[in-house]
Amino acid sequence: MKNLPLVQNVSTATRLRLRITAAAESAVRSGHPWVFSDSVLESNRAGQTGELAVIYDRKDRFLAVGLFDPDSPIRVRILHAGKPQTIDHAWWQARLEQAIARRRDWFDAQTTGYRLIHGESDGWPGLVLDRYDTTLVLKLYTAAWLPRLDETLSLLKENVPCERVVLRLSRNIQAVAERRAPPRRDGEIIFSKQAETVLGAPVVFLESGLRFEADVLRGQKTGFFLDQRENRREVETLVRRRRVLNAFSFSGGFSVYAARGGATAVTDLDISAHALAAAKRNFALNKNFPGVVACHHDTAQGDAFDWLAASKAKFDLVVLDPPSLAKRATEREGALRAYERLATLGIARLASGGILVAGSCSAHVPAEEFFEVIRRAAAKSGRKFAELKTARHPPDHRATFKEGEYLKVIYLRFAA
Repeated sequence: MKNLPLVQNVSTATRLRLRITAAAESAVRSGHPWVFSDSVLESNRAGQTGELAVIYDRKDRFLAVGLFDPDSPIRVRILHAGKPQTIDHAWWQARLEQAIARRRDWFDAQTTGYRLIHGESDGWPGLVLDRYDTTLVLKLYTAAWLPRLDETLSLLKENVPCERVVLRLSRNIQAVAERRAPPRRDGEIIFSKQAETVLGAPVVFLESGLRFEADVLRGQKTGFFLDQRENRREVETLVRRRRVLNAFSFSGGFSVYAARGGATAVTDLDISAHALAAAKRNFALNKNFPGVVACHHDTAQGDAFDWLAASKAKFDLVVLDPPSLAKRATEREGALRAYERLATLGIARLASGGILVAGSCSAHVPAEEFFEVIRRAAAKSGRKFAELKTARHPPDHRATFKEGEYLKVIYLRFAA
């Protein structure tokens, strides 16, 4: 077997070799980054978590190489397909440099929070890396990265200037991490240049000149919803002299932008008291902006569906940005009904001339289906409306395969 991808200290004879179904072969050739467990037809031996699996086609030719995870439905996450390559330190170095280079001209000193590596779409399947000023947050979604953790952290520290790297693990791999990961505090691992440290306060970073805190230890995602940056900027341009409701507000990202943009009043609505407290702190961080000082900021704690149904208040712009309503494909139909109901409730809270900004982060709900149910809710309201725009992923969260497409937002303006 010549010209096969090499693995240090693993001989050709013991390398993990797989054969997969014809359908899976076609998917891999077309660029899909996953091979599912039920697509594996045979292997030369039992594979170990994190080792490289070499996939051959029906003619015994090299097809691809990827990270093996025996405990995941996604059995192999593809690193490379096509002609054989050696997967070594230099290969990883080049792939990291490619991800960094893509973002080199996208952000200036006014934005120090953004995604540096976006999983499969940047060639690092099951791994994301976010920057929050001088703190990096590395989040793993597959246990296949755990045996490579030291190597990965060393590579990051060599190439991305930072004061610390915080490692976060998705819930599905916590049990595996118990056996493999280094000692950690509060369920996280924090590496600094000198030694392990524990942050005493949330990290503060800049986005479009605004200051925000990110709870990089326990906050949702990696501590902040960086993927909504472009939509927050858009909302800022629409809110002058308007009253704004930010439903599912989390830590008030849309709200702070709205205040700087000239909104007269902003209400943050969230079920979490912790999130609302963070929103208040984010307002306080930006008192240097006259608009933030002048804007009346209010908070409301409760279930957004119930609150919207019971409220009689009117707003000039309503943001509906719920968490994922479809965690799996079987929940898609229910999620679509929920999105339509939510839009109906939001539209009822809009004053004449109001704007609805409705978003979805459910990967199992296709964009056009989501947009259609929002349009349908608008049509059923009996009010005249115009579609201003739709939006998808920001450039640092690019999606290069169907399952990676999760974010979509639609803007509707209702007649006066």
